[in-house]
Amino acid sequence: MDIEWRTDVEPGARRVIASLVSSQRTLEDVVRWGLALTPPRLVADVVVQDEYNHDVVLEHPAGVYLVYDTT
Repeated sequence: MDIEWRTDVEPGARRVIASLVSSQRTLEDVVRWGLALTPPRLVADVVVQDEYNHDVVLEHPAGVYLVYDTT
């Protein structure tokens, strides 16, 4: 999965996020990850692009938002 960095993120957090994202294959993986955190991170927003494409937004503990482009 490609990551497009749209803000400055410290190198250590980038490595953690890149490792996390590489293990997520489905939206279910993303939601399960968020629910396993303490406190749990729920989907913050879903942005509908068209009838087939949606952006799913979750906050990462590093203080950045991860946006997953889903089809």
